[in-house]
Amino acid sequence: MNPEYLKSLRCPVSKKPLRYDAEKQELISDEAQLAYPIRDGIPILLKEQARPLSAS
Repeated sequence: MNPEYLKSLRCPVSKKPLRYDAEKQELISDEAQLAYPIRDGIPILLKEQARPLSAS
């Protein structure tokens, strides 16, 4: 994922920056505790498509 592109993305729920998890191909919102999938190189920034982060 292009770092410059990543800087421009925000969580649609919290409006905070996202961090990239290369292993899982997800964008993580620590604030909203959601993980947004990346499919075919395209971030899917829809709350309905995000998975909740497990409490650990």
